[in-house]
Amino acid sequence: MAMIATLNGVVSEKLGQGIVLEVQGVGYSVAMTDEGHGRLKIGQTVKLYVYEHLREDAHDLYGFPSADDKQLFEQLLSVKNVGPKVALAVLSIGSSDKVRTAIAAGDVRLLQTAKGVGKRAAEQMVVELRDKVGLPAAQSAEDLVSRGGINTSDEAVAGLVALGYSETDALSALQRVDAKLPTEERIKQALRGAQ
Repeated sequence: MAMIATLNGVVSEKLGQGIVLEVQGVGYSVAMTDEGHGRLKIGQTVKLYVYEHLREDAHDLYGFPSADDKQLFEQLLSVKNVGPKVALAVLSIGSSDKVRTAIAAGDVRLLQTAKGVGKRAAEQMVVELRDKVGLPAAQSAEDLVSRGGINTSDEAVAGLVALGYSETDALSALQRVDAKLPTEERIKQALRGAQ
């Protein structure tokens, strides 16, 4: 159980990738996403949802403007080999809705744009979190397919898995195929691309 859940105070300094939040005379150094950092101004009063990361040699605080952002950060931390810096980098690629959509759609390329995230780590995030992150309320899996995203529960993924592909490899193979094609054609093209 984390000891600090929220901090409410005044931004007294802006650092590289964080801020100093002055709370009743105590300045807390809080790391933030690029977007969150960019929106804050010195002298602004703000409430942040905080994740405490304790190690033998460090005690780091990560701050988020909403409980939803903090929850997504914690979900990213649950992925094997993803630490706080990588999770923060993933959240810096866009809004939490955009990150959730990328994970749910299997958009490995977008996840790889985060600093320190390679193909394997991005695929791991998709495999471990796609059923947990949930899509933004206004979005359905069909919307993702119509916009060219990969719906990880579609028949083409299932077809490739039935042919012996791992889910990660199936997603990867289908990323190079037009999502608007019929299922059978997508499977054929994915198989051709893998040869």
